[in-house]
Amino acid sequence: LAREGARGTLCARDAAALAAAREALAAETGAEVLAVPADLTQAADIERVVAETVARFGGLHIVVTNAGGPPAGYFLEFDDAAWQAAVNLTLLSAVRLIRAAVPHMRQARWGRIINITSLSVKEPLDNLVLSNSVRAAVHGLAKTLATQLAPEGITVNNVMPGYTQTDRINQLAAANAAKSGQTVEAVLAEMGKPIPMGRVGQPEEFAALVAFLASERASYITGVSVPVDGGRIRAAF
Repeated sequence: LAREGARGTLCARDAAALAAAREALAAETGAEVLAVPADLTQAADIERVVAETVARFGGLHIVVTNAGGPPAGYFLEFDDAAWQAAVNLTLLSAVRLIRAAVPHMRQARWGRIINITSLSVKEPLDNLVLSNSVRAAVHGLAKTLATQLAPEGITVNNVMPGYTQTDRINQLAAANAAKSGQTVEAVLAEMGKPIPMGRVGQPEEFAALVAFLASERASYITGVSVPVDGGRIRAAF
């Protein structure tokens, strides 16, 4: 988004990592970037992120909702508290962020809402019962909002990443390599084998779709869920 000329806000809980990301992004792209430490499980933090963004930039046109996923595990391993925490992290963070942003988009008669979810919404993974369930609720929310907000020039879409070589995937690959005696490269290659393209994706490949959906060129696309997974999802629709 910064490379395309957008000014924007980053938020995350780790203030030091957030500041480093802001500096790197601004240095690479020359974009104006605001960093706001925030916990997206906290409603007040979300309100503050939106308020500081509008105060800094004079408006808000694009929102990308993205929070860490709930823990892996099987159905009988989770009590009500775990389910509520998953709802708060994955669903309510999106609900609250969108609710805070939409009035500003309505004022502009233009907006883009893009939810980052997971391929597990369309092809559930056996040990991700919390994510499979709660991320599907985000898709239901998006489809409903797409209908309600379309007359006001606001689109709502979901992007479903598959295995993508983020820092988190690199950490997991390093941990698995240490246990198995393999190289990190070998572990990443193993991750890529079930994928028709034969490799894990790169963050830039995923980000390119998000940037497109946020653009003027995607003005007639709303209410859709697009995988970026190298063909891993085998479903026809």
